[in-house]
Amino acid sequence: MTNPPSPDHTPDAPLDLAGIGIGPFNLSLAALAHPVPDLRAAFYDENHTFRWHPGLLIDGTRIQVPFLADLVSLADPTSPWSFLNYLKTRERLYPFYFAGRTHIQRAEYDAYCRWASEHLTGLHFGHHIDAVRWNPERVLFEIDYTQLDPDGEAEALGRTYARNVVLGIGTTPDVPEPLRPLAEAHGVPVHHSADYLDHRAELLAADHVTVVGAGQSGAEIFLDLLRNRPAGRERLHWLARTPAFAPAENSRLGLEHFTPDYSQYFHTLPEPVRDQALPQQWQLHGGIDPATLTAIHDELYRRSLHGGWPDTTLTPGVFVRTAGRVGTTRVELHLEHPEQGTRSRLTTDAVVLATGYRERRVDRLLAALDPYIRRDSAGRARVDGHHRLVLDPLVKGSIHVQNAETHTHGIGSSDLGLAAWRSATILNAITGTTHYPLPERTAFTTFGLEPRPTSRPRTPAPVTDSKNRRTIPRQLPVH
Repeated sequence: MTNPPSPDHTPDAPLDLAGIGIGPFNLSLAALAHPVPDLRAAFYDENHTFRWHPGLLIDGTRIQVPFLADLVSLADPTSPWSFLNYLKTRERLYPFYFAGRTHIQRAEYDAYCRWASEHLTGLHFGHHIDAVRWNPERVLFEIDYTQLDPDGEAEALGRTYARNVVLGIGTTPDVPEPLRPLAEAHGVPVHHSADYLDHRAELLAADHVTVVGAGQSGAEIFLDLLRNRPAGRERLHWLARTPAFAPAENSRLGLEHFTPDYSQYFHTLPEPVRDQALPQQWQLHGGIDPATLTAIHDELYRRSLHGGWPDTTLTPGVFVRTAGRVGTTRVELHLEHPEQGTRSRLTTDAVVLATGYRERRVDRLLAALDPYIRRDSAGRARVDGHHRLVLDPLVKGSIHVQNAETHTHGIGSSDLGLAAWRSATILNAITGTTHYPLPERTAFTTFGLEPRPTSRPRTPAPVTDSKNRRTIPRQLPVH
């Protein structure tokens, strides 16, 4: 289904909700907003179709959360936008039932989200948001956009108005500073893992390949390269800053760090405590699925059955100090091992940077709102318990964020398992009505000694917009 061109919403008929970005998180919000009566909502994305990490849809790889962490189920399991209903529309419920798997393939999750994006209304692809401003006279946000043609060229300009904005613009590949000039140079074989499939044929043909980074993406890419290179001539290096190629913490109680209970507990901690805690939790969100580690070891072991060792080097606890070109095509990495106090050089024909992602900066997008945004001691936007930017009281609308609040809500901010809960929290706050009742308790673990925070947002009594004869929510107090 092709999404219709976006209409210009005038101040006389503004949106109740404008979503910027259509990734899984704002797609979750759109799906849960769909049945809410009388809610005017629209979502915008500069891409022309839904895309979820297309460069990492390696054959056979699986998402790291159970299928119930879809767009809606953990807030509304009866929703028509659930993964199970997607299977039903494809007549695949019985095959899925007999497959007996709770963790689905990445490609299947991508297909499910694309199905939702093609059938939900109010999604406008090919729209680049240029600016967001607060108009105090009209008590509305003004949102300027450029409509793009299929080639990405400007086709038309437009403006829409909204009472509330939700930013879900996702993350961007994080390239370490020493490797940035090489990654940005034309023709140099240094690629971020986000673009792996685009360069897979080139990497398989390279004489020697180095993978940098020991998270899940690095492990999946190393395994894919290993399985598809000749035995005895693998010529693969795998480097990691972490002290080990460590499994992710996926014990049942460990996973409770990805519950609303922990997210709310983390939000109550002082800023310095939060900043200190995040790096210590790397194994919760940056470790490797044990099944992937087992598959790598099995493949290495299989290649040693007839004597000899695979031509692979796996070295944790090392980081890249600097890097440069050797000749026209090769790359030289200058490495340091802090524990050993040693340095060395590694010359390779191609590098894959599985170095993760960072939150996408919104400074330019929200430049006009900068005077209104309240910040913490590190200059980061403050975010309240409803995932809403803390703004000057002069701004009567709200700006909520999705996956841009790790510094205030913890490691679960990027986890798909919290998508539906956060979307429901945002919708309840925007509408002033509990459309989606949320559980008071979500974990067996009690985080902290103070009374457990509630998961259910308070919903104030709505007020009436006499001009448009509509009921709109009263602003929630900022916490």
